[in-house]
Amino acid sequence: MDLRKIKASAELNLRNMQGWRTNRHIIVIESDDWGSVRMPSKTVYDKMLNAGIRVDKCPYNSFDSIESEEDLVSLFDVLRNFTDLKGSYPVITTNFVMANPDFKKIKTSGFREYYFELFTETYKNYSVNSNTYGILNQGIAEGLVYPQYHGREHLNVNRWMKALQQNLPETRFAFENKLFGISTTITKENRRSYLAAFDFDNESELEDHKKIIVEGLDIFQKIFGYKSQTFIASNYIWQSELEETLAENGVNYIQGLFNQIEPSGYDRSSKLIPKRLGRLNNFGQIYLIRNAFFEPSLQNNIDPVSACMNDISVAFRWNKPAIISSHRVNYISRIVKGNRDYNLVLLSKLLKEITLKWKKVEFMNSVELGATIRSDIVG
Repeated sequence: MDLRKIKASAELNLRNMQGWRTNRHIIVIESDDWGSVRMPSKTVYDKMLNAGIRVDKCPYNSFDSIESEEDLVSLFDVLRNFTDLKGSYPVITTNFVMANPDFKKIKTSGFREYYFELFTETYKNYSVNSNTYGILNQGIAEGLVYPQYHGREHLNVNRWMKALQQNLPETRFAFENKLFGISTTITKENRRSYLAAFDFDNESELEDHKKIIVEGLDIFQKIFGYKSQTFIASNYIWQSELEETLAENGVNYIQGLFNQIEPSGYDRSSKLIPKRLGRLNNFGQIYLIRNAFFEPSLQNNIDPVSACMNDISVAFRWNKPAIISSHRVNYISRIVKGNRDYNLVLLSKLLKEITLKWKKVEFMNSVELGATIRSDIVG
């Protein structure tokens, strides 16, 4: 027998034993990274590869990019094919960053100042048409997607700007091609991640992170017309002190995995803080814990549909909602068109199997689940 599979199964069951319980078959799909530019284009991808930067070794660098109108239309077409016991469509909680670096202004400043552009402007700059935001709003109105807050940008601003000022060669080369997100798994530079927005190298950065969170939440409300009630930290890394700032600005629920990664700064170490579904923190916020995964662009050598169905079955066995992690990278075609099209076939298969196996399934967004838990534990 495969001992690794036995161990993984035991861990999954053990984790699902703890936390809030329900007899309802609730499905939540949480999807991170919307609004962020990762790989700008296939042309830039090829430039990186020709320069010896192994972007082909990282799925996010190989497939992920800013969503297009066609990406959203294709995703929505799949979601409309399914309904739950109440007649509601599957809804994806799309966790958005509000902005991307404004490369031109940063360069004009001599890399002394950081500037950003809103993701709605990025849509206009990167799309062959200008209606991506309009299509997004149609999906929101139909209940197919429900945007929530992932940060002001998917970028550790202080760390990236220091690297640009130090003229790190790969970082500068990527910058010239409007790319900031070269993974640490493939870079030749001795550096930490640019993508972990709320990681830090110095304790003093905590105040910067608080300001970034507040500014981003304000932008979110202006763009979408409502406050984000949930937050998910990029790379699952955040300082616990930020939770108070989030609470003061209307965030009632924190999305995440079974462990929070809390950074400790200079020595590059971090600690894992266990989280449990439905637990209340000191600020009255409730943790929402992902316990299922549908990541076909990231999951090598497994059947992503069968694996996710197993995750859901374990969750339901222990009377838990199934909170499925499914990042944007799975639904993007700008770099490789087949990436989106193939994965949407798999998504359709997954949703079909879910609705056939569990006749009383309920599709919820993250806020609806949070409110359901709060009503049960607080009243």
